[in-house]
Amino acid sequence: MDTQVTGTDVLFVLLGAIMVFAMHAGFAFLEVGTVRRKNQVNALVKILVDFAVSTICYFLIGYGVAYGIDFLVKASVLVGSAEQAGYSFASNGYDLVKFFFLLTFAAAIPAIISGGIAERARFWPQLAATAVLTALVYPFFEGIIWGGRFGIQGWIENVFGVPFHDFAGSIVVHGVGGWIALGAVILLGARMGRYRKDGRVVGIPPSNIPFLALGSWILCIGWFGFNVMSAQTIGGISGLVALNSLMAMIGGILSSLVIGRNDPGFVHNGALAGLVAVCAGSDVMHPIGSLVTGVVAGGLFVYAFTYCQNRLKIDDVLGVWPLHGLCGLWGGIAAGIFGLEALGGLGGVSFMVQLFVSLAGCAYALLGGFVVYGLLKITMGIRLDEQSEFEGADLSIHKIGAYPEEDLRY
Repeated sequence: MDTQVTGTDVLFVLLGAIMVFAMHAGFAFLEVGTVRRKNQVNALVKILVDFAVSTICYFLIGYGVAYGIDFLVKASVLVGSAEQAGYSFASNGYDLVKFFFLLTFAAAIPAIISGGIAERARFWPQLAATAVLTALVYPFFEGIIWGGRFGIQGWIENVFGVPFHDFAGSIVVHGVGGWIALGAVILLGARMGRYRKDGRVVGIPPSNIPFLALGSWILCIGWFGFNVMSAQTIGGISGLVALNSLMAMIGGILSSLVIGRNDPGFVHNGALAGLVAVCAGSDVMHPIGSLVTGVVAGGLFVYAFTYCQNRLKIDDVLGVWPLHGLCGLWGGIAAGIFGLEALGGLGGVSFMVQLFVSLAGCAYALLGGFVVYGLLKITMGIRLDEQSEFEGADLSIHKIGAYPEEDLRY
């Protein structure tokens, strides 16, 4: 029976890993549909290669930083059929599919950042940033919150009676990714011609709304693996997580539809805003609380995206800081509001803990973004030269466009 249960858990987590891995196609097509045609190939290649680099760095370094585990032992030890001093792995390779599942979360960090720095970032320096972020910066915070490392969660629980609660990563994944991206976007600067010297803001519309919508749909579907399967065992699965994810998504769609005045880009990103925000408290909120969380997140995204682009003049192409950074921050705080028993939640959360750690996590990520991309800017340079940016990343980096027959000149 133990073997059968473990085998079922292996399949459960593997399916979750596959669903979240599929979300990276969503990241790719969301970016493809938003950037100009001359940068679509670059978007596709970046997301795929970032995932490859993330896998190597997280396997060799990052997972050990987060959980104190490495895989440099015999395969028989990895699948739990043999023992080795200092190593203990579950049977049927459960720890291996758990790594795969958590890797897909780690690889979401560069996928999030990719959308913010699109159209003018150099290719190889971005891969260098991916390596550092998935080997050290992200795993350190992940280890604190999810790995119980470094004694910080224990200290919080001793002082406040409850630990910081982030079931599926509003702060650990989305908040961290979004706030790192803000640092990168600021250091990179705006795209050529985006902001005129006379103060005018030049609009750059999405290149392909159907691709943008496809990316959003893929992400929405995969998100139910992202959230529900964060239980990581078949015995821990909860239908409440699924319903809360659904309600938050719907709330984000409807509020972004109204506040965004029917704009299709806002509507499809509004769904994602609700899902980002509900991650942290999806296992403890009441569905009505999740709906409210999504409504606030959808409106927050529309307002913050517009303000960021037009008032702050921060050229965050896909709005990843408003979407992941701010909505992730709201989600961490919302778990401490709608997770309370007084508001219909299951309890076990503290508003002050959620507020303090959410802010601290985002501050850590912002600092990490400035440090990593600041060092790369000094040493390697992170931005394409003007001619390459004008031609587009597709031709200047990959030597082929999304529509090569149209690039031929006779």
